[in-house]
Amino acid sequence: MYQVKGKWALVTGAARGIGYLAAKFLAAEGCNLILQSRDLEHTKKVIEEAKNIGVSAHAVACELGDPDSVKKMLEEIDTLGVRVDIVLNNAGLQIAYRTEYLETPVSDYEISFRVNTIAPAMICYHFLPKMMEAGTGRIVNTTSGIALDVCQAGYSASKAALDKITIDLGSKVEGTDVMINLTDPGWCRTDLGGQHAPNAPESAIPGVVVGAFVDDKHSGRYFGAQGFTGLSLEEAVAKAERDYKAPY
Repeated sequence: MYQVKGKWALVTGAARGIGYLAAKFLAAEGCNLILQSRDLEHTKKVIEEAKNIGVSAHAVACELGDPDSVKKMLEEIDTLGVRVDIVLNNAGLQIAYRTEYLETPVSDYEISFRVNTIAPAMICYHFLPKMMEAGTGRIVNTTSGIALDVCQAGYSASKAALDKITIDLGSKVEGTDVMINLTDPGWCRTDLGGQHAPNAPESAIPGVVVGAFVDDKHSGRYFGAQGFTGLSLEEAVAKAERDYKAPY
């Protein structure tokens, strides 16, 4: 199992929901954190909790829908003088539910792709070369299992594009200790999922972070978090490495 103690992880969308739970899980395993939200005020609670656990934590503010803001965030992270070995591209945006789906506006696609596809791609392109040079690293991109739902076309298309980027990038590092995989939290009762979702946010742990701990040199896999609910981290990693095959 990949050892995260003492390493640094970037977690986007860390102020609440799945990102908050994932950040706390990593902190409990001894991992230092760089926590992204739109406003530094939003991650104050997470920073305090992480430091109380005994790890270092730093907050960065970024509007993921603005490529210039993403670039600025990455430059700020570089100035910290730490090596980021783990990236959880957790943040996402579901722009709208269009009952009149044949009238879906272009803006649904533009906004969704900027947040759900372009921002995580920029983050991958920034950190993946550094991980390749160091010979180690983990990237986990959060996708969605949504299918056959034309009412959320911008969201589902942007996540499908992220899947493609992740799998293609994974082909370039397959067989190395730099691994990039996908996770799907499932439909959870978060701000994004809504209160009518069938799953508690906690059910996505440890599944949403298992990609940060697998250690079998395989990439491009889709880890559905609900398939790991109730497992210990060790059990989840063993299942991920045993049952989930790379698509190459």
